[in-house]
Amino acid sequence: MAHFDTEYQRLEASYSDSPPGEDNMLMHVPEGAKSQWHHIENLDLFFQRVYNLHQKNGFTCMLLGEIFELVQLLFVVGFTVFLANCVDYDILFANKFVNHTDSSKVTLPDAFLPVDVCSARIRDNAFVIFVLIISGVFWLHRLVKFIYNVCCYWEIRSFYINALKMTMSELPYATWQEVQARIVEIQKEHQICIHKKELTELDIYHRILRFKNYMVAMVNKSLLPVRFRPPVLGECVFYTRGLKYNFELIFFWGPGSLFENEWSLKPEYKRGGNRLELADRLASRILWIGIANLLLCPVILVWQILYAFFSYTEVIKREPGSLGARCWSLYGRCYLRHFNELDHELMSRLSKGYKAASKYMNCFLSPLLTVVAKNVAFFAGSLLAVLIALTIYDEDVLAVEHVLSSITLLGVCITVCRSFIPDKHMVFCPEQLLRVILAHIHYMPDHWQGNAHRYETRDQFSQLFQYKAVFILEELLSPVVTPIILIFCLRRKSLEIIDFFRNFTVEVVGVGDTCSFAQMDIRQHGHPAWMSEGKTEASIYQQAEDGKTELSLMHFAITNPQWQPPQETTHFISQLKERVHREATGAPSDTHPLSLSESEPRSLIANLLGGPSALTSIHFGRESSLTNHAAAGISDGASALRSLSPISSSLHLRGSLSAAHRGAGHTSAMSKAMAGSGTDARTVSSGSSAWEGQLTSLVLSEYASTEMSIHALYMHELHKQQSRGELSRHTWHRQESDESSDSVPDEVRSEPNPQSRNFPRSHTFPTTVPSPSAIPTSASATGSTTLGQEGASSQSSTQRRYSGPATDSFGAGGKVVRSARVPMGGWAEDGQAAPRHHEPLPEESSEDEMPPHIHKVT
Repeated sequence: MAHFDTEYQRLEASYSDSPPGEDNMLMHVPEGAKSQWHHIENLDLFFQRVYNLHQKNGFTCMLLGEIFELVQLLFVVGFTVFLANCVDYDILFANKFVNHTDSSKVTLPDAFLPVDVCSARIRDNAFVIFVLIISGVFWLHRLVKFIYNVCCYWEIRSFYINALKMTMSELPYATWQEVQARIVEIQKEHQICIHKKELTELDIYHRILRFKNYMVAMVNKSLLPVRFRPPVLGECVFYTRGLKYNFELIFFWGPGSLFENEWSLKPEYKRGGNRLELADRLASRILWIGIANLLLCPVILVWQILYAFFSYTEVIKREPGSLGARCWSLYGRCYLRHFNELDHELMSRLSKGYKAASKYMNCFLSPLLTVVAKNVAFFAGSLLAVLIALTIYDEDVLAVEHVLSSITLLGVCITVCRSFIPDKHMVFCPEQLLRVILAHIHYMPDHWQGNAHRYETRDQFSQLFQYKAVFILEELLSPVVTPIILIFCLRRKSLEIIDFFRNFTVEVVGVGDTCSFAQMDIRQHGHPAWMSEGKTEASIYQQAEDGKTELSLMHFAITNPQWQPPQETTHFISQLKERVHREATGAPSDTHPLSLSESEPRSLIANLLGGPSALTSIHFGRESSLTNHAAAGISDGASALRSLSPISSSLHLRGSLSAAHRGAGHTSAMSKAMAGSGTDARTVSSGSSAWEGQLTSLVLSEYASTEMSIHALYMHELHKQQSRGELSRHTWHRQESDESSDSVPDEVRSEPNPQSRNFPRSHTFPTTVPSPSAIPTSASATGSTTLGQEGASSQSSTQRRYSGPATDSFGAGGKVVRSARVPMGGWAEDGQAAPRHHEPLPEESSEDEMPPHIHKVT
């Protein structure tokens, strides 16, 4: 195992998710007082089923969906075998005549072979028998799973009715925030979790999204997915449902996986003493799963082709241009996903950005293809017009061979050509469209801004927003490509995977082992370039890329306003909200830090939805040009958001917001409205007296969504300006001081090449721009961008971190060590070439064989 290397470092635990006084607490309930829902052993599966039943609109809808999936599988297999063995195509194509006793026309049953002939042809075909056996085994497995799921979901149905007091008829119209609030409330009565007296919103999210948070973190650290560089296509990302299924099978729930159950990592993976042996074991397991995929490749490939044929043929016939439409790729959904973001929240956010993303991609239609498409459409249209005219004159023309097929193909050809012809009245603004996209997707590499018109940016964005035809093609190729990736690519990363799970796993009381990034702790995983300077202790190894920690924290806090984070996290959230509010409305600096979310909407959000008048009078007092640029970015995004928001077109709703703007004393009402809003499209009115009859469910949903969009735009604009300030300061130091130039990395001495920075890597990883945490900055340069220096406050909690010492980027005497970047965010000392393979970490002491200590963390 000498060929394995890793760049991950261990973490120090320092945060909490348990209320004070609940350390190591087990709730004891007398036997007679226990309810049916007391001490649910597997809360992960329980909460996942509660969420799934809500998203599937109740038990009846879920049951029908499962039944039709079973019937669909039988239909696809049975119908395909019937078409291949029981149809006489010579009669169907009129190549052979049928002897009828009367003069009637040939009917469809005439083309069907007799039952004995059909069964004989099936018995003589070994491949068909093999497919039927495999399909039968798979269908029986699905049937057993269906029966088991029905029993489990019947219990969840009873939980909704008896514990949550919600009927199945009410469920489709209730938001997830309402369901979640009732779960938190009944914990006090039923004690569904005996390890904590009270459940928090974050506890529920952690259990539902435990494994998905790990996947999001691995994508964020560029550990997954595997990238390719074909000779012509350049860097490509291949990530399909089949490959995702194999990743989850290997890491989480398959035989021999890293987790011993849904909530606990196996003890041997929590210690680093036998990491090489574990990496060997994981590599061997990946090899065998890859071989199994290779053996099943023919069957899976046939199934993929048949399923795609039956699924998309009717759609393509009805809408030929649908293949030219785009969709968010599976990789894009994982890259753009926040930590602790549920499926419906993610899809709601991406759906709002779909229109702007489509317009942006349409900006890059090739002029050459446009000229060709116009002329091809002209010739095809001419032929089609003649055939239609002849058909109208005499319908017998349709009886001529291939006339109907020609009409159909010409129509498809014209539709495809029209997709390459832009609207002559359309005005394209790539930069503004990219800013609107950013307002909804929240993540974007730095080098995209200002380069929205470049084809390099377009190609990188297409990895997130791909053609529907490309998505179908990747799924069809997945059975062939997946074994290759597993056997030849993923095995090489086995040691990095082992170290990732050990170094980034933390045990939370009442929750179990979770990904440490999912704690959204600024001090442990914050990035200095994303408004966490002075608040984070994270090294380059521990920092989440692209501001993932900070943006995820803001998204979760806005989506769940009743959540009570730790004290230092509360300071970060409140100061950011207060700063956005102050800079957008010109409020004095002593404005209450929570005024944005808990007061009446006299904030940037209400002014944004109401109109541009409030944004035209922004003043900033003594703020530097850095915040002026940030405000300009917010103002630019505001008009774009209004153009896409359905609220802006309603004068009645705008008047409602203005009336609320003039009102006072509605603090609690706004909090309740926000609590019921989230990002669910099905949000209904919270019943607050201040808003009842004035704001519809659309307003409540748009409020939280727009608030997050504005914060994302603001944070990106500040991050961009801070990054530019860092570059200018380092360039000045290099010119004025020979001594300071020695400590500046070589990468700063040349302007980054946008073409060499492939998505999704941020400016800090692995591109040429150095991390601000590795470069000293003066107090005067950073004073205007720091949200405030907050001391690290300790809070009592019980968490267990499988970690050790973390490396520092500073040398003796506070001097920054000149270093060079190596893959996966590592650093190499100056004067030494970055080794291709790192030396293995030293074996740990005998204490490593003991259970990890329980730390008091904040």
